[in-house]
Amino acid sequence: MTKLFEGLEQNDLARLIHPHLHIDEYKSKMGKDEDVVVLSLKVSGKYPAVDLVDFIEKGYNWVIDADISAGELVDGDYLVFVEVERKPEVADDAVQLIKDILNLDGRKLKDWTMRVRSDLTDHEINEENIRELVPLTTLAYRERFGQDKLDEMRTAAGVPVTTKAAKNDRTQKLRAQAGIL
Repeated sequence: MTKLFEGLEQNDLARLIHPHLHIDEYKSKMGKDEDVVVLSLKVSGKYPAVDLVDFIEKGYNWVIDADISAGELVDGDYLVFVEVERKPEVADDAVQLIKDILNLDGRKLKDWTMRVRSDLTDHEINEENIRELVPLTTLAYRERFGQDKLDEMRTAAGVPVTTKAAKNDRTQKLRAQAGIL
C-alpha cells in the first residue's frame, strides 16, 4: 500500500473553521511575545486542524511556525496557532491568510471577526483595524504592554501572569525587599 498525498481543495474545510481570528491571545512558543504575533483559529476536529496547519506551513514563507493545540478543547475543537514576526506587514499578511482560508471554508470575509489579546470586542477583519489594534513592532509592543520585572521573572519561571498586584506602600515594600523595583 502506498500513501496518498493530496492538498486541500476549495470548501474542503467548510463549516469546520470557526470564523473568528484571535491575535496575541496566546503566548509565543517560538520567541518573545514582543517579537512574535500569535494568530489563532478554532477548528472542529483534529484532522481538519492538522490539514489547516499543513496548508499554512506550506503556503506562507512569512510564517515562523504553525501548530495545533496539544489536546482538544472541552467542545472537541482544536486551536491552530500561527506565529509570525511582529512587523508592519503582519496586517496585510493576516488578512491575506484569512482570504485564502475563505477558499477552504466557503464563507465571505464579512462573516469573520477578530479579537485582540484579552479584549472581548469583535472587530471587522481588515488591514486598518489590525494596524490600529495590534502593535506591529517590538517597540510598539513594549510601549503598550511592557512587563515589569516581576512579570518577567514569572514568565521566565514558566508561571502564568494572570493578575497585577496593586501598587501601594505594602506591595512596594515587598518589591523593594525582593529587589524587583
